[in-house]
Amino acid sequence: MEEVQVTASNESGAEALPAKTPKQLKKEAEKAAKLEKFKAKKEKLTETKASEKPKKEVPVKPKAADIEIPQLPPGQKKDTTCPMPESYSPRYVEACWYSWWEKEGYFAPEYNRDIKAPNPNGQFVMVIPPPNVTGSLHLGHALTNSVEDTITRYHRMTGKTTLWVPGCDHAGIATQVVVEKKLWREEKINRHDLGREKFIEKVWEWKNEKGHRIYEQLKKMGSSLDWNRASFTMDPKLCKAVLEAFVTMHQDGTIYRSTRLVNWSCTLKSAISDIEVDKVELPGRTQLSVPGYKEKIEFGVIVSFAYKIDGSDEEIVVATTRVETMLGDTGIAVHPQDPRYTHLVGKYALHPFCQRKLLIVADDYVDKDFGTGAVKITPAHDPNDYDLGKRHNLAMITIFSDDGQIIGDCGQFTGMKRFDARKAVLEALEQVGQYRGTADNPMVVPVCSRSKDIVEPMIKPQWYVKCDQMAADAAEAVRSGKLKVVPEMHQKTWFSWMDNIRDWCISRQLWWGHRIPAYFVTIDEPSAKVGDEADNEFWVSGRTEAEARTNAAKRFNVPEEKIILKQDQDVLDTWFSSALFPFSVFGWPDKTDELDVFFPTTLLETGHDILFFWVARMVFFGQKLMGKLPFSEVYLHAMVRDAHGRKMSKSLGNVIDPLDVIYGISLEGLMAQLDGSNLDPAEVGRAKEGQKQDYPQGIPECGTDALRFALCQYTAQGRDINLDVKRVQGYRFFCNKLWNATRFALTYLQGSEIQTLNEVQLSLMDKWILSCLSTAVSACNAGFQQYDFPRATSAIYNFFLYELCDVYLEAVKPVFQGSDESAKSAARSVLVTCIDTGLKLISPFMPFISEELWQRLPRPESVQKTLPPSICIAPYPTDAEFQVWKDEELEENVKLVSRIVSSVRSVRASYMLPNKTKTKLVLRCSDQEVVDMLTHFTGNISTLSFCQPVSVSTDGGNTRGCAIVTVSDKCDAIVHLEGLIDVQKEKTRITGLVEKKRQQLDKLQEGMVVPNYTEKVPLTVQETNKEKEVELETELQQLDAAFATLSTMD
Repeated sequence: MEEVQVTASNESGAEALPAKTPKQLKKEAEKAAKLEKFKAKKEKLTETKASEKPKKEVPVKPKAADIEIPQLPPGQKKDTTCPMPESYSPRYVEACWYSWWEKEGYFAPEYNRDIKAPNPNGQFVMVIPPPNVTGSLHLGHALTNSVEDTITRYHRMTGKTTLWVPGCDHAGIATQVVVEKKLWREEKINRHDLGREKFIEKVWEWKNEKGHRIYEQLKKMGSSLDWNRASFTMDPKLCKAVLEAFVTMHQDGTIYRSTRLVNWSCTLKSAISDIEVDKVELPGRTQLSVPGYKEKIEFGVIVSFAYKIDGSDEEIVVATTRVETMLGDTGIAVHPQDPRYTHLVGKYALHPFCQRKLLIVADDYVDKDFGTGAVKITPAHDPNDYDLGKRHNLAMITIFSDDGQIIGDCGQFTGMKRFDARKAVLEALEQVGQYRGTADNPMVVPVCSRSKDIVEPMIKPQWYVKCDQMAADAAEAVRSGKLKVVPEMHQKTWFSWMDNIRDWCISRQLWWGHRIPAYFVTIDEPSAKVGDEADNEFWVSGRTEAEARTNAAKRFNVPEEKIILKQDQDVLDTWFSSALFPFSVFGWPDKTDELDVFFPTTLLETGHDILFFWVARMVFFGQKLMGKLPFSEVYLHAMVRDAHGRKMSKSLGNVIDPLDVIYGISLEGLMAQLDGSNLDPAEVGRAKEGQKQDYPQGIPECGTDALRFALCQYTAQGRDINLDVKRVQGYRFFCNKLWNATRFALTYLQGSEIQTLNEVQLSLMDKWILSCLSTAVSACNAGFQQYDFPRATSAIYNFFLYELCDVYLEAVKPVFQGSDESAKSAARSVLVTCIDTGLKLISPFMPFISEELWQRLPRPESVQKTLPPSICIAPYPTDAEFQVWKDEELEENVKLVSRIVSSVRSVRASYMLPNKTKTKLVLRCSDQEVVDMLTHFTGNISTLSFCQPVSVSTDGGNTRGCAIVTVSDKCDAIVHLEGLIDVQKEKTRITGLVEKKRQQLDKLQEGMVVPNYTEKVPLTVQETNKEKEVELETELQQLDAAFATLSTMD
């Protein structure tokens, strides 16, 4: 039909196709000839097909996604007698094991022992940094729990009485915000509509429905916590501890009430802690969204305006980034040595809008060279101004209500919202002629991490903990060595905080949390003094209201019936209950067996960002209330950032859910998560672009084991971890290697009797791999003892990948294919020992795959009888156990053998020789001693380098047509190539490769010398480029050497 249409089109006068050139016609003729030739060949193949032997079908290896995942009742042990799937599947491997471990009680310290009886191996106790009940697993949790579980599993395997206590924090602000949003979304009511008691009931309903999520996610990470001891900071047991701690410290004067400047969230109507304030850096003029305002608010500018001097024509110009706070100004400060203003000190400036005069004071705090050298003072709304105001007895006027509206004697601005007042004040200054200009100003804006509101410094009566003596004791504990902080670099931060400590504000204006057990006292007597709620004197505390009443009667020396009590409405800072966690979880203040056995704990592990907010406060309360340090050691891990070193941020699209790394997720799936977030549409767009760049194919399924291993390996980076998902995927490939190596080994082990090492005759390679195993065992134990996890992970990785898989398994293939039964028996014993021990070494890092493979290993009958039921309670390999196999000389000899093999393989690869093509290899040695040593390894060298025959001598013989590689100062490898390759063809191929590689190198180096390369290009990219440069230069050297060898064959 199409041909008819084309013809008609041409006949109807359409433009005809141009005539073909002779060159085109020739090309078409050649193409037609080739096609005919191909058809003829195909027909011939069809004719002879019947007479050919049928091809052996190659079984298709099932993909990991196609492997059926075991579905068992919770707690039932997985069947490991069935054949291993051909492919490694994280989902298959990680299925079922956790619930079995939990059911068997392996995570409890009571497993197979009486916790009251002394354990000669010692004990290890640690509490989890309790995650927020509102939380879901993020990479910070994943890192924390990977490190903590690895440490815990190691100590459990060393035979210690081991306890890792789980728990969850009630997260006062975060939880209240979540439940309030839920109420508004579903019922269009707020907490005040319900009242305090009903609202608290709603929070408990939410907690009972949703609060277990974080625990389930921790189980997916393999965390070996004793769930029977899980503690929630609002549990009755922990509430009792909070009550006791507050009353004890209030009655001895450690806790007191005072009116001071605090961080205030107008949205939450509560004071918040420093850790809940995000310091957002702005480069200059920036529009920010603020809760409660339809339009964005301008920040990052500094406004200059003038105050008129009372009784004079003079004026004094000041500048501020928060012009609305001028409504609370009560003074102006200048430097005492500034000649411009010395005549004004002691005089007053007139406020243009309020009936108020501002005293001009001299203070060394002022930088006379900054700006105009004059500073406005708002003592009630700025930390520095607060101190200035106290020094000069200035009035402290609060101009903001709890919800951020202008209050007090502020004229036309009273009743406005604070940022509406910002615009109005600016306009009013212009109207009165006192506005002097606005300029861009880089600044830091304090943002409430919970409500995203701009934090206001406000003067409020609050409860405080006196910290000076507790801080001095905490500093001395570290200085004396009683408390060890690892890494040591964090000790400087510790001392800085302790030496510059400020009292801790512990009250929060919330409903969800531990209500403060303090009562304001009114005496029912006309002549009695009437107290102020800001006054510490009129507050008493008690474990019960009756106890508080008795305490009040004693203090004021009146009968109890004359006492009227009103309990404080506020709750305690969440960190207060968290500071008690190491001993409240064991039943304090009651004298319990658990408190006696498990306190003090052994180690506290957490991120360095909460060294002060949590770690220091646990030390404070432990020493204050228990008279003991709560732990003797603190290990602080790094913070997780993305592959480019950027902080994890939803708006950048680089926040990674660990479960997405474990199970994998498509790019579309990642983007869908952003669509359901609280980000602005513009931020969603930017975040999606970030995801496209970093995860163009989504995130591949890596599995829990690979993620844990990667995170522990990353701890070498110091203060920050730049997490690259590709690196995690690399460890997933390592898991695959483990799987395939064990599966391959089992083909030689199953159905055969396995003997112990003492019953067999070991070859040199057997002894070598056992020596390597001894080295790995030593490195792993040292790594755990020094919290040097990368040392342990590298040792395991290198042993399995480069020594066991790459060398030993290849070296024993001819043994198993041969007829020497004694050698086979020895190889089987060594294989079982290496895999069994290697899996134990890796088990704390990779609990799932190690259990799966360990359960499948056959063992000597004598070993099988006493074998523990699970690898997680099997003895961890010790130096003493494996030191007998250590042979440094043998390891050095095999290193030379490995270099020979690597060099020969590199030569063969340069000429594209297939493995089945055997090359003659001559090893030319420097002396007879090396000859004698290498002679023992000729069989192994032959197997591993695909060379035959292999000879060793001090004279290499005729080297024409040979590639000669200097392996070391002791040995040259001479590879005979003549007759095995087409010289001219190889020369042409290598010339083309050299040109291609040279172009790649030139292009790479051009990019590395652009202006500001080291400043603009991320460090990770610079490192990758450097590696590529070295790799390309090495390849070019090898190609040049190959071409030179070919030239000798012409």
